[in-house]
Amino acid sequence: MQVSHAGDILGSAYLAVEYLDSLIPPIPMQASVRSAWNHMLENYSRFQVATCGSVLLHELVYFAVCLPFFFSQFLPFMRKYKIQQDKPETWEKQWKCLKMLLLSHFFVQIPLICGAYHFTELFGIPYDWESMPRWPYLVVQCYSCAVMDDTWFYFTHRLLHHKRIYRHIHKVHHEFTAPFGMQAEYAHPLETVVLGAGFLIGPMVFRSHLALLWIWLLFRLLETVDIHSGYDPPVNPMHIIPFYAGTQFHDFHHMNFEGNYSSCFTWWDKLFGTNVQYKDFQQRAAQQKTQ
Repeated sequence: MQVSHAGDILGSAYLAVEYLDSLIPPIPMQASVRSAWNHMLENYSRFQVATCGSVLLHELVYFAVCLPFFFSQFLPFMRKYKIQQDKPETWEKQWKCLKMLLLSHFFVQIPLICGAYHFTELFGIPYDWESMPRWPYLVVQCYSCAVMDDTWFYFTHRLLHHKRIYRHIHKVHHEFTAPFGMQAEYAHPLETVVLGAGFLIGPMVFRSHLALLWIWLLFRLLETVDIHSGYDPPVNPMHIIPFYAGTQFHDFHHMNFEGNYSSCFTWWDKLFGTNVQYKDFQQRAAQQKTQ
């Protein structure tokens, strides 16, 4: 009787899930997306899709997202949204950043990304359209990837600030106390490897689809450029993300050097009290506005 009762409960729960799943609308232009996806798989090998697709996505998205923030320095109405008003961008810093960034991309980032095919083969990650999870599941999985990556980022980032390690590795990234979008991936090669390893945790856990790897890559690039942009306009689509830390949170880390070690969310800094200086700074700023 107990087994039968448990089976009835599980069966009802399954039907409820199936019903809710049936109410979820398909992705916009699903037929076109499916056709394009299948065309890609029919005309290119898995190696080409994973390798070239991941490299192109990374490079195009990164620099495309950097461009609006680059042009913001020339737009008068955007100047009031610059967080560190006393530290405007300079051509010298931006040119130095771009040169090192290109070297890093060609000799560190792209070679690492070229391992995408071997990563998907090692963990049995499918490419075919039929295996692709529906978009709500991809959204939840992507958010979960961000949670896992942020946990890794907090502890490794905080470790890189240790006085015996900092000057050898992380000091490169902190060369700019007032960050700008393009500076998001300006880092020592070892830091790129150590912090970047957190990106792989989620895809290793879920092993759901190549689409998750790409959607997660897209989100991570949007997030890292946003928090390094140096601007905090009132309208920002990233702010709809629950518990999102935002630009001001990470900008303070560059300005103050200590605290706010998380990248995407705020809970680890709250839990370990490494946001105390940031809270004091916010309170002083609020008091100055009221005076």
